[in-house]
Amino acid sequence: MITGQIRNQIDQIWDAFFSMGITNSITVLEQMTYLFFMKMLDDAQLIKESNANLIGIQLPESEKTFTDGSWHNPDTGEDVPMQSLRWSNFIQQDPEALFRTVSRNAFSFIKNLGGTGASAYSRFMQNAIFLIPEPRKLLRIVEGVNALDMNNRDTMGDVYEYILGKMAASGTNGQFRTPRHIIRMMVEMMRPTLDDTVCDPAMGSAGFIVETAKYIQERHKAELHRSQNSRHFRNSMLHGFDTDQTMLRIGAMNLMLHGVDNPVVEYRDSLSEDNKDADKYTLILANPPFAGSLDYEVVSKSLLSVAKTKKTELLFVSLFKRMLQLGGRCASIVPDGVLTGSSKAHKAIRREVVDGQRLQAVISMPSGVFKPYAGVSTAILIFTRTDAGGTDNVWFYDMRADGYSLDDKRNEIADNDIPDIIARWGNLAAEADRKRTEQSFLVPLAEIQEHDYDLSFNTYRETVREKVEYEAPAVILSNIRELQTQFDGILTNLQNILAK
Repeated sequence: MITGQIRNQIDQIWDAFFSMGITNSITVLEQMTYLFFMKMLDDAQLIKESNANLIGIQLPESEKTFTDGSWHNPDTGEDVPMQSLRWSNFIQQDPEALFRTVSRNAFSFIKNLGGTGASAYSRFMQNAIFLIPEPRKLLRIVEGVNALDMNNRDTMGDVYEYILGKMAASGTNGQFRTPRHIIRMMVEMMRPTLDDTVCDPAMGSAGFIVETAKYIQERHKAELHRSQNSRHFRNSMLHGFDTDQTMLRIGAMNLMLHGVDNPVVEYRDSLSEDNKDADKYTLILANPPFAGSLDYEVVSKSLLSVAKTKKTELLFVSLFKRMLQLGGRCASIVPDGVLTGSSKAHKAIRREVVDGQRLQAVISMPSGVFKPYAGVSTAILIFTRTDAGGTDNVWFYDMRADGYSLDDKRNEIADNDIPDIIARWGNLAAEADRKRTEQSFLVPLAEIQEHDYDLSFNTYRETVREKVEYEAPAVILSNIRELQTQFDGILTNLQNILAK
């Protein structure tokens, strides 16, 4: 958890952007990441130089981001000393000189920092624009960023999540952020290991990938010390795609600040023919876009072969199946329409997941989970790719509370079903004795097929109706007459009082 002091520092940086007219929260976060990256590059080289000094050698030029020579700025045509681009050097300049260095040269440097060994973040800098317009405001923001310890990845990870929370709380771009506690619940249910290759094909700010990385760092700490595991974790375990360059930058920075230096993060329309991934991943975690439809011409033909539809929520379920290896697992948030839709495409997708693969769980969530941005009812669908069926009993759970109020304020409350969900998922054998009147239960395959593959919790729950005994009509009429008599008496007394 970040301290109150760090939280106040971030709030002050945030306020500085708003005071200069930069009020779009995603733009604020994007501009902050540029400065974070500048500082991280210099901090990384300072550590290398310090280690080299300890053993009495000079750091080789090949290991430096900032060499001792000059750098040609392609945007201005000028040659500038590389050392002047270092955060630790330009932070000491007066506001006007600092502004010239950062806006003209340092920013151009990180935009053009490509080639072999480039970080996932720098790969998406080509269309970046520096928007901070005033020297003194820049100085204020730079001083705020300078106070942050970029080398403490635990703290910086928390800092970034706090900033993402501010972005969501500001009321704009909330669609990019699945609630952190819901992501964490899904990751804990899927229990990723270092043997997994994980993907989110609609990654946004990379919340699912980051939470997976944190889970691995917490639960498999000893295994991460092995060089092979460490290489896999940092370079090939975590994959994410998006069609928004800004979100790719934000997501890549999020991963860097959580200790994942080189994730496979790419600009890609996951539903198009350009996405060739098939039989590749062992785990998919996602919250794909719901409200949207595409033209058949731009959708991969392999997805349409499962169900001919323009609805993105159905196409993504089809995509998950294709991208998974045999035995690969998927946990995805879907709108309720996927569970209950009556169109031919809706039924085809559900039939494929139930009959063709192994459907394991449907967790219904209350409609307030995504407030204040949307009130849509959603569920979590968990299945394993088998291509040979295997569904036996499907676990249904009706989440009624997630630890936060279900209104627009989303204040923290005591009621929370998430611990119960995680505990029961870990011991599904005990669910066999649960009654249909309870909050969770198992439903056999045959019953789901009988209900035309409807996956709504309410379809299978048993409603208990209490028998209400009413008094005989004669007794009710007698009670009414008695009440009428009392009323008449009160009215007579009131009239007498007024007549005096």
